[in-house]
Amino acid sequence: MFRKFIENPVLSTVISIIIVILGLLGLASLPISQYPEIAPPTVVVTASYQGASADVVMKSVIVPLEEQINGVENMTYMTSTASSNGTASITIFFKQGTNPDMAAVNVQNRVTKATSLLPNEVIKSGITTSKQLSSTAFSFLLYSKDGKYDEKFLDNYLRINIMPEMKRVEGVGGTEIYSSQEYSMRIWLKPDAMASQGLVPDDIITALKEQNIEAAPGKIGENSKESVQYSLKFTGRLENPAEFENIVLRSGKQGSLLHLKDVADIEFGALDYTTSLITQGKVSSGGAISQISGSNARELIIACEDILKKASKDFPPGLEYHTFLNANDFLDASIEKVIYTIIEAFILVFIVVFIFLQDFRSTLIPAIAVPVSIIGTFFFLKLFGFTINLLTLFALVLAIGIVVDDAIVVVEAVHAKLDQGAKSAKKATIHAMSEISGAIISITLIMSAVFIPVTFITGSAGVFYKQFGLTLAVAILISAINALTLSPALCAILLKPHDSEKSNHPKGFLPRFYASFNVAFETVTNKYINAVRFLIRRKWISLVAIAIFGLIFYALIKTTPTGFVPNDDGGAIFGNVVLPPSSTLERTEEITKEIDSIARSIPEIELSSTLSGMDLIHGSGGSYGALFIRLKPWNERKGKTQDVNSIVAQLFAKTAHIKGASIIFFAAPTLQGFGNSNGFEVQLQDKTGGSYQNFDKNIGKFMVAINQRPEIMYATSPFNIGFPEMEVNVNVAKCKDAGVSVNTVLNTLQGYFGGIYASDINKFGKQYRVMLQSHPDYRAKESDINKVFVRTDKGAMAPISEFVTLKKTYGPEFINRFNLFTSTTVTGAPNAGYSSGDAIKAIEEVAAQTLDRGYTYQFSGLTKEELSSGSQTTLIFGLCLIFIYFLLSAQYKSYILPFSVLLSLPIGLAGAFIFANLFGVDNNIFLQISLIMLIGLLAKNAILIVEFALLHRLSGRSLVQSAIFGARARLRPILMTSFAFIFGLIPLMIATGAGALSNRSIGTAAVGGMLIGTLFGVFVIPVLFIIFQSMQEKVGGVKEPVHEPRVID
Repeated sequence: MFRKFIENPVLSTVISIIIVILGLLGLASLPISQYPEIAPPTVVVTASYQGASADVVMKSVIVPLEEQINGVENMTYMTSTASSNGTASITIFFKQGTNPDMAAVNVQNRVTKATSLLPNEVIKSGITTSKQLSSTAFSFLLYSKDGKYDEKFLDNYLRINIMPEMKRVEGVGGTEIYSSQEYSMRIWLKPDAMASQGLVPDDIITALKEQNIEAAPGKIGENSKESVQYSLKFTGRLENPAEFENIVLRSGKQGSLLHLKDVADIEFGALDYTTSLITQGKVSSGGAISQISGSNARELIIACEDILKKASKDFPPGLEYHTFLNANDFLDASIEKVIYTIIEAFILVFIVVFIFLQDFRSTLIPAIAVPVSIIGTFFFLKLFGFTINLLTLFALVLAIGIVVDDAIVVVEAVHAKLDQGAKSAKKATIHAMSEISGAIISITLIMSAVFIPVTFITGSAGVFYKQFGLTLAVAILISAINALTLSPALCAILLKPHDSEKSNHPKGFLPRFYASFNVAFETVTNKYINAVRFLIRRKWISLVAIAIFGLIFYALIKTTPTGFVPNDDGGAIFGNVVLPPSSTLERTEEITKEIDSIARSIPEIELSSTLSGMDLIHGSGGSYGALFIRLKPWNERKGKTQDVNSIVAQLFAKTAHIKGASIIFFAAPTLQGFGNSNGFEVQLQDKTGGSYQNFDKNIGKFMVAINQRPEIMYATSPFNIGFPEMEVNVNVAKCKDAGVSVNTVLNTLQGYFGGIYASDINKFGKQYRVMLQSHPDYRAKESDINKVFVRTDKGAMAPISEFVTLKKTYGPEFINRFNLFTSTTVTGAPNAGYSSGDAIKAIEEVAAQTLDRGYTYQFSGLTKEELSSGSQTTLIFGLCLIFIYFLLSAQYKSYILPFSVLLSLPIGLAGAFIFANLFGVDNNIFLQISLIMLIGLLAKNAILIVEFALLHRLSGRSLVQSAIFGARARLRPILMTSFAFIFGLIPLMIATGAGALSNRSIGTAAVGGMLIGTLFGVFVIPVLFIIFQSMQEKVGGVKEPVHEPRVID
């Protein structure tokens, strides 16, 4: 069948050229990203209830929405947060693979059903449903170098001049602005002046509705005989404070007018004054860009950078910008490292092949075949909808050491025929291919079969396995096609019959080196065969060795620290600052400023920015702060104490003296979309429906215990019932006597103290809100309520204090829910020397010891994915072994003989874990991917010996002779391919810089497994063949000899 490719080398080369062209087309059109879309799709619903407490927001906004949203199609779990600033946020998580657009539509439909149950103020402010994009590709900071511009100006300069254009960049899924001082027309009411004029906030709202409007008066002269027509134009909405000041509230009998400026101060100010962003010690604002799934991160970021560069030319004097997060930095550094690794692996592989084959022409054949397989894979990545990312590139690095095997098998087989005296390379190739084509196909099926089960893995782990496994499987299949088409054609053209005269009298360095190498290898082979004979006579030694390695494998699986992904150095650090409840924004700014000063003193830190009024764990509030720290490039941080974890430790140590605040630092997460850190995340739930006080007691017990565990560096919870509140009690009886409704009293309080969205204005081509609220000087103290008056149904003004009493109390500033139950999110990080798996075990133990009946916990975020992947991994490994078993059963026509292959695998798998423990690598998803690949590679080595031994047995030789012949014949190609693979992965194993931990995880496990699996496996496989073949013959009898064994090396 394959003879035509040898006789027609043009056909063979055309096939390979087409594969390369298709691969290059795929490479040119594939999007580039750091990782594929790993985080599950999420949809966020947000609403605002101005002036409401966290408890009110929870009961009146979140509960009705959650009741409708719960159970939406493909939902996995739901979290929500109610804040004392009136904001409500519900986040719905969906199964991996769910269409995020359809998920958002489904959620929006549920939200619409709940709208009628919500307060009017919430409906008017708007309820937003949006898909949350997990991948922030680019963020930047805009700041005033000379302090000339305030945060309000910077915030709105960003919103007006930069962000709209960035939203139009292809691939941008969403934008975010860090500061919150969007323009707003603020009407600062004066309660005493309002009362003296007999006015309440509703009167101002009525005036705004009458005088701040848009209208369509029509036209004059339309459809008439007049030669000219005029459009009637109303002046429309008011635009500046002066126009609002002149709004008429009332006219007197003598023509006197009462204007808005008589009872309020008007300012074109900000919608919110609760946050403050500082960059490099200067007032600033900032923006972030999220990337949609499948878009090209590199092109998106370059486009956004170009927009900033272009916009900076028109910046007002003193305005500058800094890039904080540029995914291209890590992406470029990581991919550059991987590309160098591919080149290094390619060179090392072919040095090994050259040493073993000892002929440049022979080495050239796999050197040509490998690039065809690697490049051709990109075409199929495009078909599968994959991207060029670290996972697919890692797979290609490993593929180099694997796909070279098929070409080596072909070259070895042709060499064997030439050694036997063949006078024509073409005839030798035809003869060799007739013998080995079946072996190539069967080995390819085995190597590909181990990756079939990975397609059934669900969740985020499934994305890892699929992208990695399918990439490797495709490369292996293309390699098999090359081995059956291109490699034989090249052998027929490039190889020459052997000159025995030259080989007997080597001249020059290389020939002498080869001669010495061959003599040494023959010595090693003889000693190896002697050892195999010894083990055959004492089979129990091999069985005991397998049992020992099996026990080591089992023990190390149980004891090796676990994790989901390695915590790579992403070049950024985040900080979280929490002050005592009720601390002011000014006090928080002082603390964050001190921390910022310390951070900027560390040489490895390039940029530091602080955000007061909001943090990364709790949310917004005057007592919270956050830090965003960018480190210098990786090539400037090569020292042992210059990695991200060492700098985090420095920050902890240098800020330990700061009193009055809880300060933690953590490295930026490796995977986006699972929270702001690489640590753990667990939800404590109250399923009793009890009080916040009882829940707080349980949380307190849990937090004290968990922070005392040696596995935990820190653990923190946002739940705190110690925030000061004023409980408002309305005397209904007095209200009835005075002719005042309770609703009127509460609306008046909201108008003065909470604030009301009263109208809109148009300015700078945008629409902004008109907000009504008491002047800050009139709502600074508890006694200021005495200045507020309410109007009775008789028109008289009565102090609101006659109807309302205030009681000091305490309560939570934030209330969280998880799957409809009150909860709190506990986040933290494992201590040095402990893994996330150790932290999970500690959490489970502490929860069992401290939580009362009715209080439970559930893991969420990255921790949930880690547990989910662990539960699936065992099943997947089992399926891989089952696939190999049945394929071998079909190949050998036996259900017994495949065990001679399968029982050799624990040696290599144990080797992977031995190396992982020696080099400090966690049992993470990269290591697990390596194990699946090792199953195929180690099985392939075993198959080479077993198949050759079986052929000798079928030719009539004894079991012992067959096993020894198989071991001797296959030792050289097994060692050549195994060492080629091992040397190809050494660059990964010793990687440094960006993505180093991921590189090491894959490289260390694969090298350890292959090295130990090969060195020990070649001794036990012949013994296993004898054991199981003898069992097969006892069951099925001895078959008659059919032919002499085929020589394929």
